[in-house]
Amino acid sequence: MENNLLEDIFTAYFDARRNKRNTINALAFELQYESNLFKLYEEINARKYKIAESICFINFDPVQREIFAADFRDRIIHHLVFNYINPIFDKTFINDSYSCRKNRGTHYGIKRIRRFISQCSSNYTKDCYLMKLDIEGYFMRIDREILYQNITDVLNQKRDNLTCDFNFLEYLLQKIIFNDPTKNCTIKGAKTDWEGLPESKSLFCAENNKGLPIGNLTSQLFGNIYLNYLDHFIKKELRITYYGRYVDDFVLIHPDKKYLLECRLKIRDYLKNRLMLTLHPKKFYLQHYSKGIQFLGVYIKPFRIYAGKRCKTNFYRKILEWNNKIEFAKGELSKENKIEYRTIINSYLGLMKNYNTYKLRNKLFLQSINNLFLKYIVIPVPLNKITLR
Repeated sequence: MENNLLEDIFTAYFDARRNKRNTINALAFELQYESNLFKLYEEINARKYKIAESICFINFDPVQREIFAADFRDRIIHHLVFNYINPIFDKTFINDSYSCRKNRGTHYGIKRIRRFISQCSSNYTKDCYLMKLDIEGYFMRIDREILYQNITDVLNQKRDNLTCDFNFLEYLLQKIIFNDPTKNCTIKGAKTDWEGLPESKSLFCAENNKGLPIGNLTSQLFGNIYLNYLDHFIKKELRITYYGRYVDDFVLIHPDKKYLLECRLKIRDYLKNRLMLTLHPKKFYLQHYSKGIQFLGVYIKPFRIYAGKRCKTNFYRKILEWNNKIEFAKGELSKENKIEYRTIINSYLGLMKNYNTYKLRNKLFLQSINNLFLKYIVIPVPLNKITLR
């Protein structure tokens, strides 16, 4: 096991640094990464591993959210645990759980919900209804004891499929799940950043032994595991064929509006009794399919999908931001800036081209772009992506 564990730690390190290589913590660790990894290996092997201080701050993009950024060293452990247990739990998830899963992201979820609406309504010829529900303060109300028990029960049953020692994995799960980052963190930013953030969205206001920090890879996976029981309840007990969930937002589609209302009451009771969670009283949507539904950042309507307001607003803001940059640079951009500009613009165009946004892309970009960019870029027709001259 020892040689395998060391190899697994190195793999987890390379996974962790893939998107964090330029951060201060990652750079400091990388200076002597081999000796640092050996030290980390010795600590967890001897059960002397301690979680370091987190950095807590408020992120306002795309919405106000409290983030706990773990030390890079702890991120390696998060990836290590993720690599051990994700292959096992992913097989237990329903197909239509769209968060933090390979080949089942938001674009996949959007296509699935659109297909479900079409199938349930017999290609928009029969009545069907869409019900969207949300869990109030989801991550801050996850019960750590229930979470830990659910995870270890499954792993205990799947011991033969584990690539590491079960007791060792139990140890790491205990360290991560029951760690309270609010007791060991540095606050970054001003106190006013927390103004307007509901208590249900802050780990500082969570009940004892409840809540997971947003910002950790393991929290994303644990969030999926925690609601996996709800997914199977809705599919098997309530017999809802057309259903999809992303984190704590979920959609049920059914030809009977009355039955959906009955399902809402049963889901409310199940969440309360089984998972100690509460349906959000205000975030409730139930409409005929002809009204469409907002899900995963888009508006899904019969025969078409529109980009959501947040996507349009953010794209327009980026265009104006770069217009100001090129004005300040008096029309002269470095090679790095040109590449960055192309990457940002194409990321939005690439996302939006999947939906019915041809007129929107032309209106937002062509009418807003600073003409100083025209000497650097080529704008094709149709506007799917720009290229550098």
